[in-house]
Amino acid sequence: MLTQKMASEIVKQTMIRLNRNINIMNEKGVIIASGNENRINQHHRGAYEVIKTGNPLIINESDQEKWEGSQPGVNLPISFQEQIIGVIGITGHPEEILKFGELVKMITEMMINQAFITEQVEWKYRLKEQIFEELIKKNCDMDSIHKRLNLIELKLSPPFQVAQIEIGPNQMKKGDVLQIIENVFEEEHTLVGFYNVNRIFVLTSNLPEAKLKQRLMTLLTRINKKGIISRIGIGKEVLENNHIRHSFYESLQALRLGNISENLITFTEIETKALLAGLDERTKNHYIDRVLGKLSDKMIETLEQFFLNNQNIGECAKTLYIHRNSLVYRLKKIHDITGYDPQLFSDAISLQLAVWLLQVSKNRNK
Repeated sequence: MLTQKMASEIVKQTMIRLNRNINIMNEKGVIIASGNENRINQHHRGAYEVIKTGNPLIINESDQEKWEGSQPGVNLPISFQEQIIGVIGITGHPEEILKFGELVKMITEMMINQAFITEQVEWKYRLKEQIFEELIKKNCDMDSIHKRLNLIELKLSPPFQVAQIEIGPNQMKKGDVLQIIENVFEEEHTLVGFYNVNRIFVLTSNLPEAKLKQRLMTLLTRINKKGIISRIGIGKEVLENNHIRHSFYESLQALRLGNISENLITFTEIETKALLAGLDERTKNHYIDRVLGKLSDKMIETLEQFFLNNQNIGECAKTLYIHRNSLVYRLKKIHDITGYDPQLFSDAISLQLAVWLLQVSKNRNK
């Protein structure tokens, strides 16, 4: 538990505040960190005595011969979970040091305890990520998964659903971001972790989709308050462990194929686009070229907004910041060029499919 790296940090921080030399010895009485680097790896007989007896040891100038390798000062046991794991030695006149020695010992033990807690939290998150990686494999090892779930006292039961949170650049620590997410969900029934550097997975269990959406909206509000730009893709509910991978890939498609301006997208909303994405490239390109090939980028954008506004001319004109008569003119122009009338339902389907295929193609090439 008391590593050389940790001991060095304790020595550094303590010396800044006390302006005195500090030594930290391990459970064998060997100096592993010191303000005097020449003393590192030397045996400290006084520290060995503290470890053996469990009591503080004061060394005066007259005692130095008795405690070979030691200097005048105070040596105090470092305890963790009721066990002595090392010794902290403060060099100087004992009468002066005794005034703050116990405070130094307490701060040292607090730093060690905090480091242990941080390590445990990080271990827990690493284990959750390993469990999720196993769950989304084609042939997952459920025995191994259940053993790991038991280690962190987490129980997953159907229905299962995966959401992926895409986050923008931010200054927050990974653990702090994950803590915000876990505070929104029930930790004992939810698996949360980083899938890659800018995407977080959330695997919920025994949670209806309506409640999942509510909690994700709450989460978006909290994340945005921290200044983190984020989008969330949601896969469909599944009932079997070995189908969790499908919900995962659906959540990824929701992010890739959903409108970039939307921050919460379900797979159901983009399912038609997902089906189109499965077509071979030649078929897609041929259809796009046949239906939209002669339209300018401005006209294609007009179509996109027209369909996003459910073919409502007034709303679409507002979105495009143009007069409704200008929009009507553009729609007529599209009809003349393509032969398809965007205001006619059967023609609008053909145009919408072509627009979606174009969006899928652009997303694939990003």
